[in-house]
Amino acid sequence: MSDNPYGASFGGQMSASASFGSPAAATDGHIKETTTANFTKDVLEESRKQPVLVDFWAPWCGPCRQLTPVIEKVVNEARGRVKLVKMNIDDHPSIAGQLGIQSIPAVIAFVNGRPADGFMGAVPESQVRQFIDRLGGPAGTDDEAAEIEAILTEADELLSAGNAAEAAQLFGAVLQADPENAKAIAGMSECMIAANQPERARQLLSDLPEALSADAAIQAVSKKLDQIEEARKLGDPVALEDSLARDPDDHESRIRLAKIRNVEGRREEAAEHLLTVMRKDRSYGDDAARRQLLEFFEVWGFKDPATVAARRKLSTMLFS
Repeated sequence: MSDNPYGASFGGQMSASASFGSPAAATDGHIKETTTANFTKDVLEESRKQPVLVDFWAPWCGPCRQLTPVIEKVVNEARGRVKLVKMNIDDHPSIAGQLGIQSIPAVIAFVNGRPADGFMGAVPESQVRQFIDRLGGPAGTDDEAAEIEAILTEADELLSAGNAAEAAQLFGAVLQADPENAKAIAGMSECMIAANQPERARQLLSDLPEALSADAAIQAVSKKLDQIEEARKLGDPVALEDSLARDPDDHESRIRLAKIRNVEGRREEAAEHLLTVMRKDRSYGDDAARRQLLEFFEVWGFKDPATVAARRKLSTMLFS
């Protein structure tokens, strides 16, 4: 088994000497390679002028090789609405580690010096184009694709507002038109979870073809279901709170309580418990609190307010 945390998701590594990408791409005006030393200039400062996509990749990563020509093509066609900065995690691992990148390819969009959005995996060109259009504004979109995206956005808003029934109707409408729409499948699963039917959600995901199961949105819901199952075995939250009242340094109880609060939807509280453990003892459980927080981020998504707030606190803790 490989010790490389980025390789595990793809069933092993390619040779580190494998060729990657196009040398000419790095010289394009909209695309460049960066290093740890140049990250602030190339990404944080540049993102104050236009969105900057950071593509975390490695030479051994097969899906990275699939994504490279797709994302470079779409970025070039965007004609400056966004920039693409590529970072080889083998040569420069620290930034990826600090941002919680656990599998590649991973693309994080920076706007005004902050992470704003992102995706993982070798997604299709249509999804890359939609992602860039959301960030930099559309250069002209297909009417049907735009309509589906609008319906998905409305469904997400309904779900976030606690109206799972109406959201499910919209996700279902998208699935009628596009049965393999990963966002709609993930959204429908979230509706089932909100309706306290995690078993139905698990069944829906278990019936998917392997390629669709690997989609980042579906993977996030699957991990959420895992967290729900785990939380059921962690004990009584009242007893855990009593334990912390007696001993605020009972880090194991605090991490358990964070997992329970997360499943209850109390994300800010869950994150704060983990950040507290990190402030008190970063080394506890082999950095267990930080690793757990990164798992929360994967499920919550890049743009969730709890993710944004906790990631800023985490960045301040790591970079200060």
